[in-house]
Amino acid sequence: MVVSPQATRSLLIQLALCISMVLALVSCGGSPHSVAGPKGPGVSAEPNDPAETDVKAAPTGNGAVPDCTSVTSLPDSAPSGAAAIPAAATTTPEPLKIGTLLPLTGSLAHYGPPSTAGVNLSIKEIKDAGGVLGKPIEVIHRDSGDSKSDIGAQSTRELLKSGVSAVIGAVSSSVSKSVINQITGAGVIQLSPANSSADFSTWDDKGLYWRTAPSDVLTGSAWGDYIAACGAKTLGMIVLNDPYGSVLAENIKAAFEEAGGKVISEEQFNTGDSEFSSQVEKISAARPDAVALISFDQAKSIIPLMADKGISGSQLFMVDGNTSDYSRDFQPGTLKGAQGVLPESIADDDFRNRLLTIDPALTFFGYAGESYDAVNLIALAAESAKSTKSADVASQLKAVSEGGAKCNTYASCVTLLRENKDIDYDGQSGPVAFSDAGDPTEAHIAVYEYQDDNTAKPSKEILARMGARG
Repeated sequence: MVVSPQATRSLLIQLALCISMVLALVSCGGSPHSVAGPKGPGVSAEPNDPAETDVKAAPTGNGAVPDCTSVTSLPDSAPSGAAAIPAAATTTPEPLKIGTLLPLTGSLAHYGPPSTAGVNLSIKEIKDAGGVLGKPIEVIHRDSGDSKSDIGAQSTRELLKSGVSAVIGAVSSSVSKSVINQITGAGVIQLSPANSSADFSTWDDKGLYWRTAPSDVLTGSAWGDYIAACGAKTLGMIVLNDPYGSVLAENIKAAFEEAGGKVISEEQFNTGDSEFSSQVEKISAARPDAVALISFDQAKSIIPLMADKGISGSQLFMVDGNTSDYSRDFQPGTLKGAQGVLPESIADDDFRNRLLTIDPALTFFGYAGESYDAVNLIALAAESAKSTKSADVASQLKAVSEGGAKCNTYASCVTLLRENKDIDYDGQSGPVAFSDAGDPTEAHIAVYEYQDDNTAKPSKEILARMGARG
């Protein structure tokens, strides 16, 4: 999402602070789409610093079903442009060359078209603006496959052999873990538009690994705040006992209780379990206002058990591992009113229309914004460094994401850079503002709501913020 005009946003946020309801949600433009599917068990979570989100509010419920209708959104704005772009004072003999490692096959192949379109849209707009250091970007697309194949490693070898300065990808955290040493060990930048795994924040990557998607810690903290903002005073949790589930649970609980709520029942299960009656019985007996379900496909067994105990869809808050299409699994109405969270932005009308000029067949837009921002940030960092060398570009990625004049397109940002001004790129995925570890400290996180047919459609975005790590 692009950032709204600064004066308007500042005024709205100040007004919100005055009523102790700090909200900054960006509405979804256009016709909503159903979720194509969860990222899957390959994505794990990470311990991190506490996050802050603009959905903080003390719980106001009195044992009633949570009501999120009062959690409203801020207006959208179109991206700003630049009237005239100065010529690059420094030009490069060799164009900036990037490679993509995105899923064209495998279990996450539905993310391939939108993420590739996001990359190609950015490449086109950069070319239209005169390129990077006087030359258009060269891009090489390769398939990442998934964690069940060796396609990612093979594609990485091809990209490195071709001399790319940066690799955009992978979507899967498990695929990224299998190639990160290969990429960063070669002195090349890896910038993922989708990884949320724990381990990347502390990986020995020589300062070359970055991501535009929020970590599980940021997502979990924002989700805990959101549940409280919906009015829940008490929360029950059913949690997968693995690193992914444990870290999401830890951060949901911390944020919810910091907002004044109380977790009154927290039940765990293990990978491979097929019986969940005990956990559901204990949650039901505690009678919480809301229930957070942190799982993968186990949700298909757990949700009917909760429904039998009278836990309604409106009380249920799901995560990216289980926010999926259940239209063929449950009776109509089972999940109506349930909500799920995905660590990705929602494309607004303007951005969708621009993506459709690149790929008219697109019907799903997952991680398109994060992929678009990844290319823009690399291009702007190269302009700032006046170099296309990986180490030089990496040295400027944090700088172009924070602390300067706000801008939200390559054209407007590169104009400021060429006028010798510091910039702060705020993109489609959120304000970004990289930490020293390469994580976005500010991101838009999508909230989905389930319909009567048990499909989830986007309803709003949470703007979550985390203090940068030193």
